[in-house]
Amino acid sequence: MDAPRTIFEKIWNDHVILTRPDGTALLHVDRNLVHEGSFHAFASLRVEGRKVRHPHQNFAVTDHYAPTVDRNRGMAAISDPERREMIVLLRENARDYGVRHFDLDDPDQGIVHVIGPELGLSQPGLLITCGDSHTSTHGALGAYAFGIGQSQLRQVLATQTIWQKKPKTMRIQVEGAVGPGVSAKDIVLSIIAKIGAGGATGYMIEYAGSAIRTLSMEGRLTVCNMSIEAGARTGMVSPDDTTFAYLKGRRYAPKGAQWDQAVAQWRRLATDDDAPFDREVSLDAAAIAPMVTWGTSPEDALPIDGVVPEPQSAGNPDDRARMEKALRYMDLVPGSRLDRIEIDRVFIGTCTNGRIEDLRAAAEILKGRKTVVPAWVSPGSTATKRQAEAEGLDLIFKQAGFEWRDSSCSACAAMNGDHIAQGERCASTSNRNFEGRQGVGARTHLVSPAMAAAAAVTGRLTDVRHLMASH
Repeated sequence: MDAPRTIFEKIWNDHVILTRPDGTALLHVDRNLVHEGSFHAFASLRVEGRKVRHPHQNFAVTDHYAPTVDRNRGMAAISDPERREMIVLLRENARDYGVRHFDLDDPDQGIVHVIGPELGLSQPGLLITCGDSHTSTHGALGAYAFGIGQSQLRQVLATQTIWQKKPKTMRIQVEGAVGPGVSAKDIVLSIIAKIGAGGATGYMIEYAGSAIRTLSMEGRLTVCNMSIEAGARTGMVSPDDTTFAYLKGRRYAPKGAQWDQAVAQWRRLATDDDAPFDREVSLDAAAIAPMVTWGTSPEDALPIDGVVPEPQSAGNPDDRARMEKALRYMDLVPGSRLDRIEIDRVFIGTCTNGRIEDLRAAAEILKGRKTVVPAWVSPGSTATKRQAEAEGLDLIFKQAGFEWRDSSCSACAAMNGDHIAQGERCASTSNRNFEGRQGVGARTHLVSPAMAAAAAVTGRLTDVRHLMASH
């Protein structure tokens, strides 16, 4: 009888072409996703006279520099000539190398880590690469997905293979039922707060337990998206009926008899009972509260009913120094209540929380209420925006005072003018909050979509459970 294996080990073994004596393996790549930052890799192919080996296994997406306002003006909506040039280069490279391109005006345009699952490009058992760290998102469907650099992207484009060192395995089990107002974003922030921003360095994470199993696919995508914020190579969830129901009928998913064959194969991917992991971590779902970050790392997260921590509570001098630096940047005083921190702006969107479920959660809080600070929402894809409009969610956002924008990565990383002013605080559904992430001197507090909506109508970080009770 074969030894029990994890889903990661099954996928890894299925993709190994050869292994070097030092353990580095050459792996076959099933899907490779590229965005505007890929121009260096394509330029290398041109210089070397190489072709893209398997164009049909590569997909290009304009997302990082896509404008969120005046999209109908096309390229004219982008004021920065360098950003325009990068979009033009992607367009030309996709055309010249025969790669399917989801351009600005494509009805399926969106953030690459949103449209991959939406279109069924992401599937269980696949090895997926992209020149972006949050490629871990796609692991929610039972894929091995990870970010790569430009030299690695060149190799993938030219050979449809990649050299990789095998990571160690970590299972994070979240058992039990979460309470009201607690979302997938709160779960993953709780995980990162527990293990630290470097707690999963050198590992892949498999998320398991009843709280993970009861998450929708959108929730699982959120959790896997932020695996990289814990230092992990990737995050994964074993595929199940939730996965299959989500994928059925999507553009690139198998059809007819091939669908039945695929599901039968996908079911065998799930981690075997008693499969060993190099490290195990567990959390009690019932103990998780709505979370908010106070510092400049996702690990600086606490329940909203907590207080800004005291650096002296840190276990070592390095941690104390880091906390003191973060508090200076965030202009916060230890002991201050988190739910009293006033904010200047609210942003809802990104590959972490720009999906239809996220928009529904925020809209539910906004119904019948008005924002007291500037706020905007950028759906994760054009298709998500259309769906939200069909459900009337856009009207709820606009009536509450939100700007209703187009899909892009820009506000997450302060591009195309979508930035937070120096000294301003933003309650944001993005995934990173380091110094300057959303603009020079900008202060970012990471929250869930519902928590962001609560902050928008109160002007401060707010426990969304209070608003849910009074709705």
